Amino acid sequence: VLADLAERSIDTQYYMIHNDVVGSLFINKLYEAAERGVRVRLLIDDIDQGGRDSGMAIIDAHPNIEVRIFNPFARNVGRTGQYITGFGKQTRRAHNKSFTVDNQVTILGGRNIGDEYFNADPELAFLDIDVLSSGPVAREVSASFDLYWNHELSYPITTLVEELPTEEEARQRKQEFDEFVAEQYESEYMQHLRDSDLAKELAQGLLSLSWGIGDVVADDPDKLIEDTSDTKYRLIEQLRPYLEGVQKELIIFSPYFVPGKGGIAYFQTLRDRGVRVRILTNSLSSTDVSAVHAGYSRYRKALLRMGVELYELNKELNKEERKKMKQGGIGDSRASLHAKAFVLDRKWVFIGSLNIDPRSIVQNTEIGVVFQSPEIAEFMSNGFDRKIDRLAFRLELEGVNKGNEKIVWHGLIDGEQKTLYKDPYTGFWKRFGVGFMRILPIESQI
Repeated sequence: VLADLAERSIDTQYYMIHNDVVGSLFINKLYEAAERGVRVRLLIDDIDQGGRDSGMAIIDAHPNIEVRIFNPFARNVGRTGQYITGFGKQTRRAHNKSFTVDNQVTILGGRNIGDEYFNADPELAFLDIDVLSSGPVAREVSASFDLYWNHELSYPITTLVEELPTEEEARQRKQEFDEFVAEQYESEYMQHLRDSDLAKELAQGLLSLSWGIGDVVADDPDKLIEDTSDTKYRLIEQLRPYLEGVQKELIIFSPYFVPGKGGIAYFQTLRDRGVRVRILTNSLSSTDVSAVHAGYSRYRKALLRMGVELYELNKELNKEERKKMKQGGIGDSRASLHAKAFVLDRKWVFIGSLNIDPRSIVQNTEIGVVFQSPEIAEFMSNGFDRKIDRLAFRLELEGVNKGNEKIVWHGLIDGEQKTLYKDPYTGFWKRFGVGFMRILPIESQI
Protein backbone atom coordinates (compact mmCIF):
# COMPACT_ATOMS: atom_id res chain seq x y z
CA VAL A 1 0.00 0.00 0.00
CA LEU A 2 2.80 2.44 0.87
CA ALA A 3 4.53 1.72 -2.44
CA ASP A 4 1.28 2.46 -4.27
CA LEU A 5 0.96 5.79 -2.43
CA ALA A 6 4.56 6.90 -3.00
CA GLU A 7 4.84 10.18 -4.91
CA ARG A 8 8.54 11.09 -4.79
CA SER A 9 10.77 8.43 -3.25
CA ILE A 10 11.08 4.94 -1.80
CA ASP A 11 14.18 4.13 0.27
CA THR A 12 14.30 0.51 1.39
CA GLN A 13 17.00 -1.46 3.20
CA TYR A 14 16.84 -5.17 4.00
CA TYR A 15 19.07 -7.95 5.25
CA MET A 16 17.42 -10.47 2.89
CA ILE A 17 15.06 -10.29 -0.07
CA HIS A 18 14.30 -13.84 -1.15
CA ASN A 19 13.76 -14.91 -4.73
CA ASP A 20 10.29 -16.29 -4.02
CA VAL A 21 6.63 -15.25 -4.24
CA VAL A 22 6.75 -12.47 -1.64
CA GLY A 23 10.14 -11.26 -2.88
CA SER A 24 8.83 -11.06 -6.45
CA LEU A 25 5.68 -9.20 -5.40
CA PHE A 26 7.83 -6.76 -3.43
CA ILE A 27 10.15 -6.05 -6.37
CA ASN A 28 7.14 -5.68 -8.65
CA LYS A 29 5.72 -2.95 -6.41
CA LEU A 30 9.03 -1.10 -6.62
CA TYR A 31 8.88 -1.42 -10.43
CA GLU A 32 5.35 -0.04 -10.53
CA ALA A 33 6.35 2.94 -8.39
CA ALA A 34 9.39 3.60 -10.59
CA GLU A 35 7.16 3.53 -13.67
CA ARG A 36 5.16 6.39 -12.11
CA GLY A 37 8.35 8.43 -11.75
CA VAL A 38 9.11 7.60 -8.11
CA ARG A 39 12.84 7.44 -7.28
CA VAL A 40 13.59 4.03 -5.78
CA ARG A 41 16.76 3.21 -3.83
CA LEU A 42 17.18 -0.44 -2.85
CA LEU A 43 19.97 -1.36 -0.41
CA ILE A 44 20.53 -5.05 0.40
CA ASP A 45 23.08 -6.83 2.53
CA ASP A 46 25.03 -9.39 0.50
CA ILE A 47 24.37 -12.35 2.82
CA ASP A 48 21.64 -13.83 0.57
CA GLN A 49 22.61 -12.47 -2.85
CA GLY A 50 24.81 -15.28 -4.15
CA GLY A 51 24.19 -15.86 -7.87
CA ARG A 52 21.65 -13.04 -8.12
CA ASP A 53 23.78 -10.14 -9.40
CA SER A 54 22.44 -10.39 -12.93
CA GLY A 55 18.82 -10.15 -11.77
CA MET A 56 19.59 -7.18 -9.55
CA ALA A 57 21.42 -5.50 -12.43
CA ILE A 58 18.27 -5.83 -14.54
CA ILE A 59 16.25 -4.16 -11.78
CA ASP A 60 18.90 -1.43 -11.52
CA ALA A 61 18.65 -0.81 -15.28
CA HIS A 62 15.34 0.99 -14.77
CA PRO A 63 16.13 4.74 -14.93
CA ASN A 64 14.31 5.39 -11.63
CA ILE A 65 15.76 2.46 -9.65
CA GLU A 66 19.22 2.20 -8.13
CA VAL A 67 20.41 -0.97 -6.38
CA ARG A 68 23.37 -1.15 -4.01
CA ILE A 69 24.82 -4.14 -2.18
CA PHE A 70 26.17 -3.69 1.35
CA ASN A 71 29.45 -5.31 2.40
CA PRO A 72 29.70 -7.54 -0.69
CA PHE A 73 31.58 -10.82 -0.81
CA ALA A 74 34.33 -11.14 -3.40
CA ARG A 75 32.81 -12.40 -6.64
CA ASN A 76 35.73 -14.61 -7.71
CA VAL A 77 35.93 -16.76 -4.54
CA GLY A 78 33.42 -19.16 -2.98
CA ARG A 79 31.13 -17.53 -0.42
CA THR A 80 31.28 -20.32 2.14
CA GLY A 81 35.06 -20.13 2.34
CA GLN A 82 34.93 -16.36 2.70
CA TYR A 83 32.38 -16.59 5.50
CA ILE A 84 34.42 -19.18 7.39
CA THR A 85 37.74 -17.35 7.02
CA GLY A 86 36.52 -13.74 6.91
CA PHE A 87 35.91 -13.13 10.61
CA GLY A 88 35.69 -9.42 11.27
CA LYS A 89 34.68 -8.65 7.70
CA GLN A 90 32.34 -11.08 5.97
CA THR A 91 30.77 -12.32 9.19
CA ARG A 92 29.62 -8.81 10.13
CA ARG A 93 26.42 -7.91 8.33
CA ALA A 94 23.87 -5.09 7.99
CA HIS A 95 20.81 -6.66 9.61
CA ASN A 96 18.72 -3.46 9.25
CA LYS A 97 15.18 -3.57 7.84
CA SER A 98 13.30 -0.42 6.80
CA PHE A 99 10.88 0.78 4.13
CA THR A 100 10.46 4.55 3.86
CA VAL A 101 8.18 6.48 1.50
CA ASP A 102 8.57 10.17 0.63
CA ASN A 103 10.60 10.70 3.86
CA GLN A 104 7.23 10.82 5.62
CA VAL A 105 6.19 7.25 6.48
CA THR A 106 8.35 4.27 7.39
CA ILE A 107 8.05 0.62 8.39
CA LEU A 108 10.56 -0.86 10.85
CA GLY A 109 10.68 -4.27 12.46
CA GLY A 110 11.96 -7.80 12.31
CA ARG A 111 10.80 -9.01 8.92
CA ASN A 112 12.97 -9.72 5.94
CA ILE A 113 11.26 -9.99 2.55
CA GLY A 114 10.36 -13.62 1.90
CA ASP A 115 7.55 -16.16 2.00
CA GLU A 116 8.22 -17.38 5.55
CA TYR A 117 7.99 -13.82 6.92
CA PHE A 118 4.58 -13.11 5.36
CA ASN A 119 2.72 -16.41 5.86
CA ALA A 120 3.28 -17.65 2.31
CA ASP A 121 5.53 -20.61 3.15
CA PRO A 122 3.66 -23.93 3.63
CA GLU A 123 6.42 -25.33 5.86
CA LEU A 124 7.46 -22.43 8.13
CA ALA A 125 5.73 -19.34 9.51
CA PHE A 126 7.75 -16.73 11.38
CA LEU A 127 5.78 -14.85 14.04
CA ASP A 128 6.99 -11.30 13.57
CA ILE A 129 6.20 -7.66 14.31
CA ASP A 130 6.67 -4.41 12.39
CA VAL A 131 5.63 -0.87 13.18
CA LEU A 132 4.34 1.83 10.81
CA SER A 133 5.55 5.30 11.79
CA SER A 134 5.30 8.83 10.43
CA GLY A 135 6.62 12.28 11.28
CA PRO A 136 10.07 12.72 12.87
CA VAL A 137 10.61 8.95 13.10
CA ALA A 138 10.42 8.62 9.31
CA ARG A 139 12.89 11.47 8.84
CA GLU A 140 15.33 9.89 11.32
CA VAL A 141 15.10 6.56 9.48
CA SER A 142 15.76 8.38 6.20
CA ALA A 143 18.88 9.95 7.70
CA SER A 144 20.09 6.53 8.85
CA PHE A 145 19.41 5.09 5.39
CA ASP A 146 21.51 7.84 3.79
CA LEU A 147 24.45 6.98 6.07
CA TYR A 148 24.39 3.38 4.83
CA TRP A 149 23.67 4.30 1.21
CA ASN A 150 26.69 6.61 1.05
CA HIS A 151 29.02 4.42 3.12
CA GLU A 152 32.23 2.93 1.76
CA LEU A 153 30.77 -0.58 2.17
CA SER A 154 27.84 0.25 -0.13
CA TYR A 155 28.54 -0.83 -3.74
CA PRO A 156 26.42 -0.10 -6.82
CA ILE A 157 25.35 -3.44 -8.28
CA THR A 158 26.84 -2.43 -11.63
CA THR A 159 30.33 -2.48 -10.07
CA LEU A 160 29.89 -6.11 -8.98
CA VAL A 161 28.61 -7.61 -12.23
CA GLU A 162 31.33 -8.84 -14.59
CA GLU A 163 29.07 -8.64 -17.63
CA LEU A 164 25.82 -6.71 -17.69
CA PRO A 165 22.83 -8.50 -19.26
CA THR A 166 22.18 -7.61 -22.88
CA GLU A 167 19.06 -5.67 -23.74
CA GLU A 168 17.46 -8.83 -25.14
CA GLU A 169 18.35 -10.87 -22.03
CA ALA A 170 16.94 -8.16 -19.82
CA ARG A 171 13.72 -7.99 -21.87
CA GLN A 172 13.25 -11.77 -21.77
CA ARG A 173 13.83 -12.05 -18.04
CA LYS A 174 11.55 -9.10 -17.33
CA GLN A 175 8.81 -10.77 -19.37
CA GLU A 176 9.23 -14.02 -17.42
CA PHE A 177 9.14 -12.06 -14.18
CA ASP A 178 5.94 -10.23 -15.21
CA GLU A 179 4.26 -13.52 -16.11
CA PHE A 180 5.20 -15.06 -12.76
CA VAL A 181 3.89 -12.04 -10.83
CA ALA A 182 0.63 -12.06 -12.82
CA GLU A 183 0.10 -15.70 -11.84
CA GLN A 184 0.65 -14.89 -8.17
CA TYR A 185 -2.02 -12.19 -8.13
CA GLU A 186 -4.56 -14.94 -8.85
CA SER A 187 -3.13 -17.31 -6.23
CA GLU A 188 -4.83 -18.56 -3.08
CA TYR A 189 -2.26 -16.68 -1.01
CA MET A 190 -3.17 -13.32 -2.58
CA GLN A 191 -6.86 -14.08 -2.10
CA HIS A 192 -6.20 -14.71 1.60
CA LEU A 193 -4.42 -11.35 1.80
CA ARG A 194 -7.27 -9.54 0.06
CA ASP A 195 -9.71 -11.15 2.51
CA SER A 196 -7.61 -10.37 5.60
CA ASP A 197 -8.83 -7.99 8.30
CA LEU A 198 -5.92 -5.62 7.63
CA ALA A 199 -6.76 -5.36 3.92
CA LYS A 200 -10.39 -4.61 4.72
CA GLU A 201 -9.46 -1.95 7.28
CA LEU A 202 -7.12 -0.29 4.77
CA ALA A 203 -9.74 -0.37 2.02
CA GLN A 204 -12.36 1.18 4.30
CA GLY A 205 -10.01 3.74 5.81
CA LEU A 206 -10.56 2.29 9.28
CA LEU A 207 -6.97 1.53 10.24
CA SER A 208 -6.47 2.84 13.78
CA LEU A 209 -3.25 4.61 14.75
CA SER A 210 -1.66 5.38 18.10
CA TRP A 211 0.13 8.68 18.60
CA GLY A 212 3.21 9.14 20.75
CA ILE A 213 6.84 10.19 20.92
CA GLY A 214 9.28 7.98 19.01
CA ASP A 215 13.06 7.75 19.30
CA VAL A 216 14.92 5.98 16.47
CA VAL A 217 17.94 3.99 17.64
CA ALA A 218 20.36 2.74 14.99
CA ASP A 219 23.88 1.46 14.66
CA ASP A 220 26.31 3.60 12.68
CA PRO A 221 27.52 1.68 9.59
CA ASP A 222 31.09 2.34 10.78
CA LYS A 223 30.39 -0.36 13.37
CA LEU A 224 31.20 -2.95 10.69
CA ILE A 225 34.69 -1.58 10.08
CA GLU A 226 35.65 -0.63 13.64
CA ASP A 227 36.94 -2.92 16.38
CA THR A 228 34.19 -4.89 18.10
CA SER A 229 35.45 -3.70 21.50
CA ASP A 230 34.45 -0.10 20.72
CA THR A 231 31.07 0.19 22.44
CA LYS A 232 30.27 3.68 21.14
CA TYR A 233 29.04 2.16 17.86
CA ARG A 234 26.56 -0.18 19.55
CA LEU A 235 22.83 0.47 19.35
CA ILE A 236 22.43 -1.16 22.76
CA GLU A 237 24.18 1.87 24.29
CA GLN A 238 21.34 4.06 22.97
CA LEU A 239 18.87 1.71 24.66
CA ARG A 240 20.75 1.68 27.97
CA PRO A 241 18.84 4.60 29.59
CA TYR A 242 15.53 2.89 28.86
CA LEU A 243 16.70 -0.55 30.01
CA GLU A 244 18.33 0.73 33.20
CA GLY A 245 15.29 2.85 34.02
CA VAL A 246 12.84 -0.05 34.27
CA GLN A 247 10.97 0.12 37.60
CA LYS A 248 8.29 -2.58 37.62
CA GLU A 249 8.16 -4.86 34.56
CA LEU A 250 10.14 -5.86 31.49
CA ILE A 251 8.77 -8.11 28.74
CA ILE A 252 11.18 -9.28 26.04
CA PHE A 253 10.43 -10.95 22.71
CA SER A 254 13.66 -12.22 21.16
CA PRO A 255 13.91 -15.20 18.78
CA TYR A 256 17.65 -15.49 19.34
CA PHE A 257 18.40 -14.91 23.01
CA VAL A 258 21.96 -15.32 24.32
CA PRO A 259 22.31 -12.86 27.23
CA GLY A 260 25.96 -13.58 28.09
CA LYS A 261 27.47 -12.77 31.47
CA GLY A 262 26.65 -9.08 31.09
CA GLY A 263 23.00 -9.83 30.41
CA ILE A 264 22.78 -12.18 33.38
CA ALA A 265 24.20 -9.43 35.62
CA TYR A 266 21.65 -6.95 34.23
CA PHE A 267 18.70 -9.26 34.86
CA GLN A 268 19.97 -10.00 38.37
CA THR A 269 20.07 -6.25 39.06
CA LEU A 270 16.45 -5.93 37.92
CA ARG A 271 15.34 -8.89 40.02
CA ASP A 272 17.15 -7.49 43.07
CA ARG A 273 15.02 -4.34 42.64
CA GLY A 274 11.85 -6.43 42.43
CA VAL A 275 11.31 -5.91 38.69
CA ARG A 276 9.21 -8.63 37.05
CA VAL A 277 11.03 -9.99 33.98
CA ARG A 278 9.31 -12.17 31.37
CA ILE A 279 11.07 -13.45 28.26
CA LEU A 280 9.68 -15.24 25.20
CA THR A 281 12.18 -16.92 22.90
CA ASN A 282 12.27 -19.95 20.63
CA SER A 283 12.26 -23.52 21.85
CA LEU A 284 14.72 -26.02 20.42
CA SER A 285 11.98 -27.36 18.14
CA SER A 286 10.85 -23.94 16.89
CA THR A 287 14.23 -22.27 16.33
CA ASP A 288 15.74 -22.11 12.86
CA VAL A 289 19.30 -21.75 14.26
CA SER A 290 20.27 -24.59 16.62
CA ALA A 291 23.67 -23.03 17.38
CA VAL A 292 21.94 -20.01 18.92
CA HIS A 293 19.79 -22.29 21.06
CA ALA A 294 22.98 -23.96 22.27
CA GLY A 295 24.29 -20.57 23.38
CA TYR A 296 21.00 -19.67 25.06
CA SER A 297 20.43 -22.98 26.85
CA ARG A 298 23.51 -22.60 29.06
CA TYR A 299 21.88 -19.55 30.71
CA ARG A 300 18.41 -20.98 31.35
CA LYS A 301 19.01 -22.26 34.88
CA ALA A 302 20.68 -19.02 35.99
CA LEU A 303 17.72 -17.01 34.73
CA LEU A 304 15.17 -19.30 36.36
CA ARG A 305 17.05 -19.30 39.69
CA MET A 306 16.87 -15.49 39.92
CA GLY A 307 13.13 -15.55 39.22
CA VAL A 308 13.02 -14.57 35.55
CA GLU A 309 9.88 -16.02 33.92
CA LEU A 310 11.11 -17.88 30.85
CA TYR A 311 8.89 -19.04 27.97
CA GLU A 312 9.76 -20.97 24.80
CA LEU A 313 7.51 -20.92 21.75
CA ASN A 314 5.38 -23.99 21.10
CA LYS A 315 5.96 -24.81 17.42
CA GLU A 316 2.53 -26.50 17.30
CA LEU A 317 0.06 -23.67 17.83
CA ASN A 318 -3.42 -24.54 19.02
CA LYS A 319 -6.41 -24.55 16.66
CA GLU A 320 -7.52 -21.03 17.56
CA GLU A 321 -4.14 -19.52 16.77
CA ARG A 322 -3.81 -21.59 13.59
CA LYS A 323 -7.17 -20.33 12.38
CA LYS A 324 -6.01 -16.72 12.80
CA MET A 325 -2.75 -17.39 11.00
CA LYS A 326 -4.42 -19.32 8.20
CA GLN A 327 -5.80 -16.01 6.91
CA GLY A 328 -2.36 -15.64 5.42
CA GLY A 329 -2.59 -19.05 3.82
CA ILE A 330 0.04 -20.94 5.80
CA GLY A 331 -2.01 -24.05 6.51
CA ASP A 332 -0.16 -26.31 8.96
CA SER A 333 3.18 -24.50 8.95
CA ARG A 334 5.62 -24.92 11.83
CA ALA A 335 5.68 -21.72 13.89
CA SER A 336 8.92 -19.93 14.78
CA LEU A 337 9.37 -16.67 16.69
CA HIS A 338 11.08 -13.88 14.73
CA ALA A 339 9.75 -10.75 16.49
CA LYS A 340 12.21 -8.48 18.30
CA ALA A 341 10.54 -6.21 20.86
CA PHE A 342 10.62 -5.04 24.50
CA VAL A 343 7.85 -3.58 26.65
CA LEU A 344 9.07 -1.49 29.59
CA ASP A 345 6.78 -0.65 32.53
CA ARG A 346 3.77 -0.78 30.17
CA LYS A 347 4.77 2.71 28.98
CA TRP A 348 7.64 2.24 26.53
CA VAL A 349 7.95 -0.14 23.57
CA PHE A 350 10.97 -1.04 21.43
CA ILE A 351 10.38 -2.64 18.02
CA GLY A 352 13.19 -3.31 15.57
CA SER A 353 15.71 -5.75 14.14
CA LEU A 354 17.79 -6.26 17.32
CA ASN A 355 18.11 -9.74 18.81
CA ILE A 356 19.48 -10.17 22.33
CA ASP A 357 22.61 -12.03 21.30
CA PRO A 358 26.30 -11.20 20.67
CA ARG A 359 25.85 -11.16 16.89
CA SER A 360 23.23 -8.40 16.98
CA ILE A 361 24.77 -6.44 19.82
CA VAL A 362 28.45 -6.64 18.81
CA GLN A 363 28.86 -7.92 15.24
CA ASN A 364 25.97 -6.73 13.05
CA THR A 365 24.24 -3.39 12.54
CA GLU A 366 20.62 -2.94 13.60
CA ILE A 367 17.83 -0.38 13.72
CA GLY A 368 14.66 0.11 15.75
CA VAL A 369 12.43 2.65 17.43
CA VAL A 370 11.42 3.28 21.04
CA PHE A 371 7.89 4.62 21.51
CA GLN A 372 6.51 6.35 24.55
CA SER A 373 3.02 4.93 24.12
CA PRO A 374 1.10 3.44 27.07
CA GLU A 375 -1.61 2.44 24.59
CA ILE A 376 0.70 0.23 22.49
CA ALA A 377 2.55 -0.99 25.58
CA GLU A 378 -0.69 -2.07 27.27
CA PHE A 379 -1.89 -3.74 24.07
CA MET A 380 1.28 -5.82 23.81
CA SER A 381 1.47 -6.58 27.54
CA ASN A 382 -2.17 -7.61 27.78
CA GLY A 383 -1.74 -9.78 24.68
CA PHE A 384 1.20 -11.48 26.37
CA ASP A 385 -0.88 -12.03 29.52
CA ARG A 386 -3.80 -13.57 27.62
CA LYS A 387 -1.99 -15.71 25.07
CA ILE A 388 1.35 -16.82 26.47
CA ASP A 389 0.07 -20.08 27.97
CA ARG A 390 -1.45 -21.07 24.61
CA LEU A 391 1.57 -20.03 22.55
CA ALA A 392 4.51 -21.21 24.63
CA PHE A 393 5.95 -23.59 27.19
CA ARG A 394 6.67 -22.16 30.64
CA LEU A 395 10.01 -23.31 32.04
CA GLU A 396 10.50 -24.19 35.69
CA LEU A 397 13.29 -25.60 37.83
CA GLU A 398 12.58 -28.81 39.72
CA GLY A 399 14.77 -29.84 42.65
CA VAL A 400 16.15 -28.15 45.75
CA ASN A 401 19.91 -28.61 45.38
CA LYS A 402 21.48 -25.76 43.44
CA GLY A 403 23.38 -27.10 40.47
CA ASN A 404 21.37 -30.32 40.35
CA GLU A 405 17.99 -28.88 39.39
CA LYS A 406 16.20 -30.12 36.31
CA ILE A 407 14.30 -27.96 33.84
CA VAL A 408 10.69 -28.93 33.16
CA TRP A 409 8.38 -27.51 30.49
CA HIS A 410 4.68 -26.82 31.11
CA GLY A 411 2.49 -26.32 28.05
CA LEU A 412 -0.13 -27.61 25.65
CA ILE A 413 0.37 -30.84 23.71
CA ASP A 414 -2.57 -31.70 21.43
CA GLY A 415 -4.72 -29.27 23.39
CA GLU A 416 -3.98 -30.79 26.80
CA GLN A 417 -1.80 -29.32 29.55
CA LYS A 418 1.35 -31.41 29.96
CA THR A 419 4.59 -31.34 31.93
CA LEU A 420 7.65 -32.46 29.97
CA TYR A 421 11.13 -33.34 31.16
CA LYS A 422 12.95 -32.89 27.85
CA ASP A 423 12.89 -30.15 25.20
CA PRO A 424 9.44 -30.51 23.59
CA TYR A 425 9.14 -32.13 20.15
CA THR A 426 12.81 -33.09 19.99
CA GLY A 427 14.64 -36.38 19.61
CA PHE A 428 17.86 -37.63 21.16
CA TRP A 429 20.15 -36.62 18.28
CA LYS A 430 18.75 -33.08 18.13
CA ARG A 431 19.43 -32.61 21.84
CA PHE A 432 22.82 -34.30 21.56
CA GLY A 433 23.87 -31.95 18.75
CA VAL A 434 22.91 -28.87 20.74
CA GLY A 435 24.66 -30.26 23.81
CA PHE A 436 27.82 -30.72 21.78
CA MET A 437 27.64 -27.16 20.42
CA ARG A 438 27.36 -25.83 23.98
CA ILE A 439 30.98 -26.80 24.65
CA LEU A 440 32.31 -25.08 21.53
CA PRO A 441 33.79 -21.53 21.90
CA ILE A 442 31.33 -19.95 19.45
CA GLU A 443 29.23 -17.64 21.63
CA SER A 444 30.72 -14.42 20.22
CA GLN A 445 29.56 -15.42 16.73
CA ILE A 446 25.93 -16.38 17.52
